Amino acid sequence: MHINPYGHDPVCLAADLANHPPESVDELVTRCLEAGLSREWTPGPEDLVRVRALLARWTDVVDADPGPNRAERLNVLLASGTAHPRLTDHDGHWHLHYRDADLSLAGVLHALIATGTAMHLAGRGMDRLGRCAVDECRLIYADTSRTGRRRYCSTRCANRDGVRRHRARAS
Repeated sequence: MHINPYGHDPVCLAADLANHPPESVDELVTRCLEAGLSREWTPGPEDLVRVRALLARWTDVVDADPGPNRAERLNVLLASGTAHPRLTDHDGHWHLHYRDADLSLAGVLHALIATGTAMHLAGRGMDRLGRCAVDECRLIYADTSRTGRRRYCSTRCANRDGVRRHRARAS
């Protein structure tokens, strides 16, 4: 079985970009390429502003309660940035794209993040996106674990919270 690449990687890239917003178009391009995004776009100065606006709307999806409210917000994001699926072989392998051709970097990210988030939540569960349980952290995470019980953005935060709970019980 081939797992569709629109789930895990784009939702993790969205979390990374939302948690640590890029400061420049060059940084945005570098991080997208490092995340494995195929370069089928030419970056422009407006991409940074448009991606930041996209991430703010995506964060609204993250912060919505799992279920109908989250689905409604994500459906709006999907409707505003995706296209009907189409087959493409631009890289020598046939696969689906959920976007029009010749989009800007921001347009490609919109389609990838919206579709990837929808596939992630539909395939793994509507509760598989959240914020770190450590109050002073609150970074976003995409739960890609087998068990679906992730509550922290990182092992560091999980350990820190575990130590805090242990010390509270001991006192």
